[in-house]
Amino acid sequence: MSHALRTLATGVFSVQRSVRALKIRGQRSRSDAVKDGQSQTFDESLLEFLVCPLSKKTLRYDERSNELINEEFGIAYPIIDGIPNMIPQDARMIHKSRATEKPSQS
Repeated sequence: MSHALRTLATGVFSVQRSVRALKIRGQRSRSDAVKDGQSQTFDESLLEFLVCPLSKKTLRYDERSNELINEEFGIAYPIIDGIPNMIPQDARMIHKSRATEKPSQS
């Protein structure tokens, strides 16, 4: 097994052991909270460090839609269980960009 695979496998097993240990002590894991319908809230202090992966500009948190908004590109990154999904392919368009709008002709 290559060194990278061995390191990855060690990390996965370590996480599994930690989850089992939490359950043995009677504490709830994050997945248990999700199953019960509880969702974790987004920590707004992360906005200091997070930037749009496409434009490298700061993002705005929209509490109503629970998304991180890039006003310049008009895209919204979803926040799932308190964790921002910063994959551009998973973002949604929130409005047409000015470059793609056609001027109205009279």
